[in-house]
Amino acid sequence: MNESPEKATLHGYLRTGRDALLWKLDGLSEYDVRRPVVPTGTNLLGLVKHVGSVAAGYFGECYDRPFPEPLPWFEEGTEDNADMWATPEESREFIVGLYERAWAHADATITELPLEARARVPWWPEGHDRPTLHTLLVHMATETHRHAGHADIVRELIDGEVGLRASGTNLPDNDEAWWASYYDRVEQAARTHR
Repeated sequence: MNESPEKATLHGYLRTGRDALLWKLDGLSEYDVRRPVVPTGTNLLGLVKHVGSVAAGYFGECYDRPFPEPLPWFEEGTEDNADMWATPEESREFIVGLYERAWAHADATITELPLEARARVPWWPEGHDRPTLHTLLVHMATETHRHAGHADIVRELIDGEVGLRASGTNLPDNDEAWWASYYDRVEQAARTHR
């Protein structure tokens, strides 16, 4: 089935977000992709694990097209946030591979079903648990970009790397002196409200 212009647009935004999230791992050590840098424990590899796992659920299980690999961090009785960090036994290659396989599985669902196709989302409230593919595309595009935004901040805190994609930044200038001056102007403006 060819994608309609509307589906192609939604799918395109989703792909952009998931690529941006994955790019945030590039060039970092094993420690840096795993380490929490904010009090809530947010870390880059955990964000990748979470977004891939959630995509496997929404575009797999919810359409009775189960993702063929177990996701034990979602089983009943696992600790909270088990999908938000990598255990020592879970390699970067495993999590990135899982992410890529989950998205390939999701892409098959997205490509094969019409935007009106209804899913069953058992973890959504009754009366809202039968969204269309259109709704899930919007939901997952916003979810993916939200977590890519988290990854932007985490990566900047780790090594100062910023931007939307490896091929070029979407920021005005990468000159260190310009950013220092800009930061100072923003700080001074904030101080007027102390």
